[in-house]
Amino acid sequence: MLELTDENFKEEISTGVVVVDCWANWCGVCKMMKPKFEEMSKLHTDIKFCTLDVDKAPQTASELNISNVPVFILYNDGKEVGRGGFEVLGGL
Repeated sequence: MLELTDENFKEEISTGVVVVDCWANWCGVCKMMKPKFEEMSKLHTDIKFCTLDVDKAPQTASELNISNVPVFILYNDGKEVGRGGFEVLGGL
């Protein structure tokens, strides 16, 4: 799974379907969601699954208006098409 940074975020979400798990190391719920996210990435190999540690990428987290974690953001060719908790991935 690709780890996104302030430097690579825009390029990595620019093409195809991309799911971004916005998380933080101190977040217990984030840690509980990680195995399910990894499982989904193995089932849906046609989709790029990425993580964004909001503490390591504060500029991007700010631009995305991330105020709570975890939050999952679904992109299609660089455009946000869904955001929320794990339910946003229900259609995958």
